[in-house]
Amino acid sequence: MSMEDLYQEIILDHYRKPHNRAPELEGEDVHVHHSNPLCGDEMDLRIRVADGNLDAVVFDGEGCSISQASASAMTLAVAERDLKDALDLAEDFRLMMHGDEPRRADDLLDGVAFQGVARFPVRVKCALLGWMALRDAIETYESGATAHSVTYDDDKDGS
Repeated sequence: MSMEDLYQEIILDHYRKPHNRAPELEGEDVHVHHSNPLCGDEMDLRIRVADGNLDAVVFDGEGCSISQASASAMTLAVAERDLKDALDLAEDFRLMMHGDEPRRADDLLDGVAFQGVARFPVRVKCALLGWMALRDAIETYESGATAHSVTYDDDKDGS
C-alpha cells in the first residue's frame, strides 16, 4: 500500500467514524460557527478550557468528507494542548495546506494525511474549515467572548 493510499484510508476512516463529533458540549466556554459558501460546508465547533488547556473540543455540522474528516483529526491532535500550542499547530496545518512541509508532522497525528489536499486548491478551504474554527474559538475565548459566527472568506485562512 502506498503512502497516498494509506492517507486516503485515514481520511475515509475519520469521515466514516468521526472522533469528537457532538452537537453539544457540557460546560463549553466558546461556540463558533463557520461556513464555506463555496461548497456548502457548515461547522459548529465548541471548546472547553481548563487551566489554559483545551479540556474538550467537539464539532458538528455537514459537509464534504474532507471538511468532516479534517475536523475529526484536528480534535485528536489538539486535545489537552495549551491554547498557544494548539494555535501553533493550527498554523502549521494551515501552512501545510498551502504547500509547506509541516514542521510538526508528529504532533498533527492523522492531520498529516491531509497533506495531499494542498494539490487541490478548491479542497484546501474544506480541509481548513475545522482548523480555522479552532483558531477562531481560541481567539474568541481569549477575548472574553463566548460565541462567534464566520462565513469563510479568502482572507480568513491568512493566505
